[in-house]
Amino acid sequence: MRPVARGGVVDAALVAVLGRVRWVARAARLRRDWRPQWARATDPRAPGQGNDFPAATPSVAVDLRQLVRGTVDWADLEAIGRELAVRSGREAVRIEFLDADNWLSTPLVVDDEWFVKVITPQNALVHGVLTGARNLGAFSSGTEGFFSRFDGPVEMGRHELEATRRMREIGVSAPAPVEVFEHEGLGVVVLEYLADYRTLGELPDEELQPVAARMLAGLARMHDHGLAHGDLREENVIVVEGEPYFIDATQVREAGLADAVAYDLACALAVLEPRIGPRRSVALAVESHGEAELLRASRFLDFVNLRPDHEFDVALLQGEIDKAAA
Repeated sequence: MRPVARGGVVDAALVAVLGRVRWVARAARLRRDWRPQWARATDPRAPGQGNDFPAATPSVAVDLRQLVRGTVDWADLEAIGRELAVRSGREAVRIEFLDADNWLSTPLVVDDEWFVKVITPQNALVHGVLTGARNLGAFSSGTEGFFSRFDGPVEMGRHELEATRRMREIGVSAPAPVEVFEHEGLGVVVLEYLADYRTLGELPDEELQPVAARMLAGLARMHDHGLAHGDLREENVIVVEGEPYFIDATQVREAGLADAVAYDLACALAVLEPRIGPRRSVALAVESHGEAELLRASRFLDFVNLRPDHEFDVALLQGEIDKAAA
């Protein structure tokens, strides 16, 4: 994470929190089998020793030491793995743990079919701190904070499932929602797994231009139907066969929807400007949202520029916005 040299309370809060967050990134993934039907008496991690127990007392043979970064206990991950197998009606499910330092969930892939996020109370707490920092930033842009906190891990999961469902209902591409359930205070979110995806940041420049236009069109459709993403960045737009899918939408207050829409567009400009240039970025934004919304978005550029996960030229963008509005 690059250093941020801008001063101020908001900057300090964002560096302290966002600077420690590495969002779900594709990396080496370790495969393990979760089998709910048998356990061994002497050591549940050493098959072949002791007596077999029937399915009524299941366990799992797996070493999680490299997979759990102190956020989810072994027993909880084992129980969640068994629950996923039972809920899917399968004797075993294959789980791939994403080797990622992610503070907002523990991500995993089940049978190359579902993307699962395990959300802990600590994850919810970090989200709350992020929300407070972002609301401070919104205030610095001359508006009240419009980001909303969650009551806990399960509420975070329910929101993600509902936001994904609503996006798909209005024709915006997003992974299909499956379910959310609770295990011992943890929230477990199950979504469709999109294989062979790339994040927006992983696309070569020659592929980004048409995807950028489709991304802004999808964002405009969201906004036209009273939805806002709230956390638009390269990692939260994944691309499959040229189609952008939106993931990880956060919660915004209904009273602040208009400001959240402008903030979304400012984030989109911040994502695109370094890749396709300020002139093309502004032109696409005018096509998707119109000049009036573009001007409202310009109020949030300085705030977005405080975020360590955006790096763009505010002056160049503002200059092109001024030209478009002239």
